[in-house]
Amino acid sequence: MSVPAEIFKAYDIRGIHGEQLGPDTAEQIGRAFTRVIAQLSGKPATELRLGLGRDMRLTAPEMAARYRAGMIAEGATVLDAGQVGTEMLYYLVGSRGLDGGLMCTASHNPKAYTGAKLVKEGAIALSGDEGIQDIRRMIDEGLGEPAAQPGHAQEIDVYEEFQQAALGFIDPSQVKRLKVVVDGGNGMAGPMVGPVLEKLGLEVVETYWVPDGEFPDHEPNPLLEENRRFIMDKVIAEQADLGIAWDGDADRCFFIDDTGRFVDGDFMTAILAEHLLGKKPGSHILYDARASRAVPDTVEAAGGTAHINRVGHAFFKTRMRDEGAIFGGEVSGHYYFHDFYNADSGTVPALLILEKLSVEGATMSELLERYRSKYFISGEINSEVSDGKAKMAELEERYGKADGAKVTHVDGVSVDFDDWHFNVRPSNTEPLLRLTLESVVSQEDMERRRDEVLGVIRS
Repeated sequence: MSVPAEIFKAYDIRGIHGEQLGPDTAEQIGRAFTRVIAQLSGKPATELRLGLGRDMRLTAPEMAARYRAGMIAEGATVLDAGQVGTEMLYYLVGSRGLDGGLMCTASHNPKAYTGAKLVKEGAIALSGDEGIQDIRRMIDEGLGEPAAQPGHAQEIDVYEEFQQAALGFIDPSQVKRLKVVVDGGNGMAGPMVGPVLEKLGLEVVETYWVPDGEFPDHEPNPLLEENRRFIMDKVIAEQADLGIAWDGDADRCFFIDDTGRFVDGDFMTAILAEHLLGKKPGSHILYDARASRAVPDTVEAAGGTAHINRVGHAFFKTRMRDEGAIFGGEVSGHYYFHDFYNADSGTVPALLILEKLSVEGATMSELLERYRSKYFISGEINSEVSDGKAKMAELEERYGKADGAKVTHVDGVSVDFDDWHFNVRPSNTEPLLRLTLESVVSQEDMERRRDEVLGVIRS
C-alpha cells in the first residue's frame, strides 16, 4: 500500500485521522516499526519486547489496537499500558529494558489529528534520520506476509510506579503549601500528574483536568497565546503562586508566574539547570541553539558545563546519553533528565519548580527578575521563504563578516556578537525560516535588531 509521505515527520508520524492516517495504515506502521526495531537491535522480531501506550483522543483506542495488531503480527511481545501520558510510555520502555515502544498520540495538535511517537531501546526516539523514513519505505515497497508465529500482548499498569519514580526527583517534605492553578487542556496531565500533586499537600485549582478527546475548552497547545490566556487570567484571579499548563500528551509543561506572565522556556531551562546543579555540582547541561545566553551564563556560574545542541528530542536524548548530561532543555518546553532515561517529562519539571520555590522562599517572578532585566529575547518568529538555504547564506554573508561576529552551524546559522546574537534555522516540514534573536542591551535594542534581521529574511 502507499501512504502519504507528509505524515512521516522529523520526530514522529502525524496526520489527519481518516484522510492521511487511519486504522489500516496504523497496522502497517505497527508491522514496519517492529521490523525497524529488529534491525536496530539485531534481534529477530519474535524476540522483541515492545511497549505501547495511547492518549485520550477519540480515535486512540482503535488506532492503538491496530498498532498493537501490527506488532503482534510480526511476532513481537507487546506490553500495553493503555491510556497514559507519553512519558509513561518512555518510562515503561526504560524501566523494563524493552527493545522499543510506540505511543499513539498527536501531542498538542487539534482534535482531527492522530499519530505515533516511536522509540527504540533506552527510550531513544526514532527520527527522520533514523527509523521513521525506513518505516515509510517498507510500507511503500510492501510488507508481504507476517510472521509464521504471531506474538502476544500483555496489559500492564505503570501509573503508581511511574508516579513514585517522579517523586524521587525531589524531597517532598521540602515543598510548601503553595497555591497552584493547573490546566490539563483535557489531556493526559490530570490522571498522570494529579495524584503526585495531591501527595504534596498543595492547594491545587484544577481546570480542564479530565481527559476528553473532544477538547471542549481549548486546544491542548499552551505555546499558543489563545490557549494559555485562560490560565494566565486564572492565576491572577486566584492570587495563586504559580500556574502550570500541559500539552495534550503531557510530556511538556509550561509555567505562568505569580503575576500572570508566561515563563519563557529559555529562562525555565536556566532555573531548572541551576536547581539540578545544586543537587549534582559540576554536571553537564544541554541547551538548544535558539536559547537565551541566560542558560550558559547560569550553568557556568553554578559550576556546570553547558553544551549547545541541535533542536529536536532525538538529538537531545542521544547527546545526553553520550555526554552524561544530567539535564537538557529546549525553549519549546521539552525538558530531558538523565535519571529519566534521558527522556523528556512534563511531570518532573513541575515537581522541581515547586521544590525550588519552596526552598528559595521566593516567588516565581522574583526568580525570573534577574533574567528578564538582563536578557531581552524575541521568541521564535516564523517567516515564509521560497529558498531557505539562499536566505540563510545571505544572512551569514551580511552579518557573519561584521566585526566581532562569530558564526556557528549547530542548527541552521547562528551569529553571535558581544551584545546580541541570533539563530535562523529552517522548518523540517514547511517552507519557513525560524528566527530567534536576543540583546543584552535593552528591549528596544532587541526590537530594532529583530526588525532589521526580519527585514532581510522577508525582503
